[in-house]
Parts: sequence; structure tokens; C-alpha cells
Amino acid sequence: MRKIQSMMLILGAMAAGIADSATTTTTFAVTSQVQATCSATATALAFPAYTPGAGAVTGTNTVSVKCTKNSPYTISLNGGATAGGTVAQRLMAAGANTLQYNLYTTVAHTIIFGDGSGSSQTVAGTGSGVATANSVTVFGQLPDNATNQLAVPANYTDTITVTVTY
Repeated sequence: MRKIQSMMLILGAMAAGIADSATTTTTFAVTSQVQATCSATATALAFPAYTPGAGAVTGTNTVSVKCTKNSPYTISLNGGATAGGTVAQRLMAAGANTLQYNLYTTVAHTIIFGDGSGSSQTVAGTGSGVATANSVTVFGQLPDNATNQLAVPANYTDTITVTVTY
């Protein structure tokens, strides 16, 4: 009988616990904001050897931009690091000697690729996602003009800064 009474007490306690149970629920928001971002890389532009009086030489390089999907961006190029160089007339240097060249948005070499100052233009684009590069070709020309025909034989260099605004 004692066993039965113990069982009854246990079953009664369990039933009481179930009867007294209740639940409640709530919700919470989960949010995030995707920030626009871009990165850029560029290949070197190495003109072929220039022989004064033999004609202009040309070369190209590529600027690759990776931006978040649908993010608008603008690529601009500065006038270079050589003293006296501008977007309108870039210069390479070998010591105190300089060599004129410029960068363009098209193979026709008619629109200067610059920062939007003067008659130069920037190049706009739209991001395809940070894993996908959008490539822009930069067209360079070293003219066979009177100034360049007086150049001293040497290795000339300059450094262009690419700025991507987004």
C-alpha cells in the first residue's frame, strides 16, 4: 500500500507541475548594413624604347576596380610625381632631364585621362561585387615632339596615383 501511495504522490506532483507550466514568447530584430567599399590595382605602363625623330610611341596599362555590387565609382589619375608634371602635360624624369607623355581614355589619344580639371576626364563605373574586377584600359602616348627629340639618353620614370572615389 505504501508503494501505491508513493506512486500516487509522484504522479500528483508531476500533474501539478504540468498544470502550473506556462510559456511566453518574444521576438527580436536582426539587422546589418552593408557598407560600400572599393579596392583598386594597376599594372605598370612600360613604353617601348623611344628613338627621337622616329615617331610617337604608345603603350597601355590596366586599372582594375572591385567595388560592392551596384556601387557607383569614379577613377581619376593625377599629374604624376615628377616635378613640373601636370594632368595636361605629364613628365617622366631621369635626374634633371624630363620626357613628355600623357595618358588617355581612348586609343585615339584625344581625351586626357585625369582628374576632371581642364579638359581632362575621369572614368566612371558601377561595382559588380567585391570578387569581380572591372578593368579600365589606360592609353599612354609619348609624343615625338621637339621637346622629346632633345631628350638625353637615359631611363625615365614617373609614378601616377590612381584615386577611386565611391
